[in-house]
Amino acid sequence: MKNFDDLKVFIVDDDPFCRMMYHQHLFNLGYKNLELFSNGPDCINHLAENPDIVFLDYDMKPFDGLETLKIVKQYNPDIYLLMLSAQKDIRVAINALKHGAFDYISKGGNDLELITNVMKNISASISREKQPVLA
Repeated sequence: MKNFDDLKVFIVDDDPFCRMMYHQHLFNLGYKNLELFSNGPDCINHLAENPDIVFLDYDMKPFDGLETLKIVKQYNPDIYLLMLSAQKDIRVAINALKHGAFDYISKGGNDLELITNVMKNISASISREKQPVLA
């Protein structure tokens, strides 16, 4: 089983401030294996590094977060994807969840608190997956 700080996390956001803020927050939570990307294609080109968790901004070019999510999930459906967006349109969140996002967080409020909670949920989910099945 992977240790907490061994989980590989990709942060994909075209906003350098958000990218660094999320990086610092995750680092402070104990995640050390973090990689940053400014767009979807860069993330996709590094999928062979087998990330456990991918944070995706929605509004990016040349691929938006939903297009990137679909490609990542096609590559490995077991990657935990977290969509982050300033979009207030509920359809964006619904589409992200429908296509395999683990969760959706609206930027601009209590992002960091929500990220902390989602990471706890993902860690708990990963721990449950690794538990032996008792007959």
